Amino acid sequence: QVQLVESGGGLVQPGGSLKLSCTASGGTLNVVRMGWFRQAPGKDREFVASLHWLRRSGNYGDFVAGRFTISRDDAKTTLYLQMNNLRLEDAAVYYCAGRLPDAPTEWSCWGRGTQVTVSS
Repeated sequence: QVQLVESGGGLVQPGGSLKLSCTASGGTLNVVRMGWFRQAPGKDREFVASLHWLRRSGNYGDFVAGRFTISRDDAKTTLYLQMNNLRLEDAAVYYCAGRLPDAPTEWSCWGRGTQVTVSS
């Protein structure tokens, strides 16, 4: 089991930027795909973006509209989410998740989340 920890959340004004990180204790992430999800109070969990871990090909939720970029480091230890031009509706707890080799179609490994607050 992979132990995931998110970081990089904080308070920003509308139009600002944040870069989130997701790391695994113990070094290299042995996953098929990594993803970012978010959840605001009273709302369902929402898909943000995902990344094929080896090919580095990404896909995004429709709401992103070019504002977010998902990536990883060359050592395959860290997942990133660069968020630009943040909107009020982007405020949420952001979670990273992984698809493990033994269950490559399921988001079976999750972090605890990092809070993103967008406020003027």
